[in-house]
Amino acid sequence: MGLFDIFKRGLKKTRDRIAGGLRAVLSFGRQIDEALLDELADAMLADDMGPRTVMGLQDEIRDAWKAGQIKEAQEILPFLKQRIVSTWSASDRALRHAASPPTVIFVAGINGSGKTTTVAKLAGHLRKQGQTVLLGACDTFRAAAIDQLVIWADRVGADIVKHQPGSDAAAVAYDACEAAVARKVDYLVIDTAGRLHTQEHLMRELGKIQRVVQKRIPDAPHEVLLVLDATIGQNAINQARMFSEVVDVTGLFLAKLDGSAKGGIVVGIRDQLNIPVKFVGLGETVDDIEPFDPEAFVEALFADI
Repeated sequence: MGLFDIFKRGLKKTRDRIAGGLRAVLSFGRQIDEALLDELADAMLADDMGPRTVMGLQDEIRDAWKAGQIKEAQEILPFLKQRIVSTWSASDRALRHAASPPTVIFVAGINGSGKTTTVAKLAGHLRKQGQTVLLGACDTFRAAAIDQLVIWADRVGADIVKHQPGSDAAAVAYDACEAAVARKVDYLVIDTAGRLHTQEHLMRELGKIQRVVQKRIPDAPHEVLLVLDATIGQNAINQARMFSEVVDVTGLFLAKLDGSAKGGIVVGIRDQLNIPVKFVGLGETVDDIEPFDPEAFVEALFADI
C-alpha cells in the first residue's frame, strides 16, 4: 500500500466530516464571490484548521480571485492544495543529525498521547534503516512505561538503559548518554516522562533532563519530537505552544491520525507555530509510522472532493 493510500485510509473520518460541505461550495461552474468565500471558510473551520489559518487561506484565495488567477469555484481546490503543500520543505521534515554519533532525540508529550509507543515506532523505523538505537527509559514516574519500553526494545532490536521506577529521570538520561557514547550507537532516543503542559513543576523537570544531557553531549538533543494526539484538535496547538516554552521543540509526531476526524490540525499547527510535522502515526502497531509527506497528505485529505 502506497503512502497516499495509507493517508487516505487514515483520513477517512476527516473527509466524511468535510466532504459534503466542500463539494457544495466548490461545485462546477459556480462563480466566486464573497458568499462563496465565507462558505469555504466555514468548511475549513469544520476541519479544525483553526481560525487564524483559515482566515489566511481565505485572504490568499480572495487575492488570487481579484487578480484574475482563479475565476470559478472548481479552480479553488487546486490552488488551495498547492498553497498548503508549499508550507513544508523537505529540509524541515528531515530528522536532524549530530555531526558525529550519537544523535540524541527527545520524545515528549502529555500522558495518554501515545508517547511511549511512539518511541518504539521511531526506534523500529531507524532500525529498519540499519541504524543502531539505544533507548533511555526516562519515564520513571510510570512503572508500566519502563516495562512497556523494555518489551518494545526487544521487539525492534534496540538496547535500553533503565533504572528502577521512581528514580531520578535526569540520572537515567545521563547514564543513557554515557552508554550511547561508549557503545558508539547511531541514535539515542529518550522517552521523557509524560507531562501535563499545565503543571509547571513537571515541565521544569523536562528542562532539567535537557540540561543534564547537554553536559554530557554538548550539542544534544539534536531533535525534540513532541507527540500530539490528533484527535484533540485545537488543544494540540495549545500543548505544542506550552512545551515550546520549556524545550526547543524541533518537530512533531502526530499520533492517532487514523482515528481522527480533525486532520486539518496538521495545517493549523504548521501555520500557527512554525513547527513541522515529521512523522505521523496511523495505527497501533510498531510499523504504523510514516514520515510526513505533505503532497500525499493533502491529496488524501481532499480526495474525492
